[in-house]
Amino acid sequence: MLNPVMHILSNKRIVLASGSPRRRQILENIGLKFDIVRSTFEENLDKLSFKHPYDYAMATSKGKALEVMDRLAKERPPDLVISADTVVAMDGVIYEKPKDKQDAVEMLSRFSGRTHTVHTGVTLLTRKANAVRLENTAGGNHQLNGLYNILQFHEATDVVMGHLSPDVIKSYVDTGESMDKAGGYGIQALGGTLIESVKGEYFNVMGFPIHHFAKEIYKMYKDSM
Repeated sequence: MLNPVMHILSNKRIVLASGSPRRRQILENIGLKFDIVRSTFEENLDKLSFKHPYDYAMATSKGKALEVMDRLAKERPPDLVISADTVVAMDGVIYEKPKDKQDAVEMLSRFSGRTHTVHTGVTLLTRKANAVRLENTAGGNHQLNGLYNILQFHEATDVVMGHLSPDVIKSYVDTGESMDKAGGYGIQALGGTLIESVKGEYFNVMGFPIHHFAKEIYKMYKDSM
């Protein structure tokens, strides 16, 4: 999908605004060259203020991308900032990374034998040509409006979890794999043994919908070929 525009991307400064090793691995596996700059955006948006889980994920990914772009633009502006946020939703409740082992046990117990949905919101941020950067004299912050092109999309994948006994859940959580993953499991490792089936993009469950990303990047740069 990206082969026709890969020579263009190789000449761009691309930044992944995420510390996720899964997102890094997915993007490295397709041959993309990029820097990693972890965002300092506070992921504390009010979940109840969003109509859909993917709206929350997209708003969070946008906040992370803007923070990184604005910080780096003071020195060497990136050509493209990539950001993503992944959440799990079931019965109208949004689940992020578990706070502790007990929280992970409770999440997996709820998911056991049921279908939940993994939502990832992705933000692609590029700097507009000839953009003028203005200072906000009131607070000293940089004005973001009009400086950047913002492209956002989301992906949803349904995941059916097997029927898990309390012993299976506890032993899995005790491995520590739950703690840095939305929904409390990692499908690409031991957590994959808990999953009965997946409907949708597998890589979305890992935290980055690579096919959808490739389609959007191709459309973004195809006119430069």
